[in-house]
Amino acid sequence: MRWLTLYARSRQVPASFAVVVISAVAVWALARDGGTESADPRLPTLVLAAGAMAASIGLGGQDLALDRTAAIRWVPRRAVHVLLIGAVVGAVLLAVQTLGEDLASTAFVARNCAGLTGLCAIGATICGAPYAWTPPISWLALSFVAPSPTDVPTQVMAWMLLPPGTATGTWTALALAVAGTAAYAVAGPRPR
Repeated sequence: MRWLTLYARSRQVPASFAVVVISAVAVWALARDGGTESADPRLPTLVLAAGAMAASIGLGGQDLALDRTAAIRWVPRRAVHVLLIGAVVGAVLLAVQTLGEDLASTAFVARNCAGLTGLCAIGATICGAPYAWTPPISWLALSFVAPSPTDVPTQVMAWMLLPPGTATGTWTALALAVAGTAAYAVAGPRPR
């Protein structure tokens, strides 16, 4: 159990978790308007992206050379780390929603968490852990300014904002989650 505590501290999990909770509570507080209209998908997407990006800093340790020489199998630990980021970020938003304001459905949260953490894992593999946030923020900005999603390419661009039952959004998120988790689990973060 001690190794898990040391691992969490070395990956800055307490600080990342605090940012995830604070961002979710802040957006929930801003979204409380008392109206009965359907929620804007940009707010929960922003919360999930902020949480995934905050947690992505932990995808790299303090010394990558030391990590690579460790006598433990990193592939399963890396995969679990990515999956836990998505699970925790989604659980925090769903827990905050129980306070009264429904920002998004569980299917929407699960799909976006999977895709965003996959993007963070891809970012850690390509850019390194300190810059793992660049693919999710770039895709988020692109989805906010993308034209109305009427065809498949624009739906792929705006997958984060599509309703949860949309096949293109689900498959895009699933592809990002699988590709990112596999790439990060096998290759690990890029050295600085």
